[in-house]
Amino acid sequence: MTKRSRRKYTAQEKVAILRKHFLEGRTISDVCDAYDLNPTQFYRWQKEFFENGAAAFERTSKRTEQAAERRQIELEDKLKKKDSVIAEIMEELIAEKKRHGAS
Repeated sequence: MTKRSRRKYTAQEKVAILRKHFLEGRTISDVCDAYDLNPTQFYRWQKEFFENGAAAFERTSKRTEQAAERRQIELEDKLKKKDSVIAEIMEELIAEKKRHGAS
């Protein structure tokens, strides 16, 4: 009896393996033989894939929200900088007016 070493597949590799069955129409036994997988493992991946499939679509909206939040923070920082520059210019203008005797 030979002991098999466990192979760790990345998420992308797991999807590619599942794709062989779903999109290319290969049988589960052929896919499992090709990747030295136990069919039980294949079915676990399939179950997890379908249970978490909605997350793939939700991430896009989360990414959009995160991008909008980052943009808002950038704009707020830019506005603070602009306000400080305007305040500095106004101080200089008032000081200049006082030096020239204008009120």
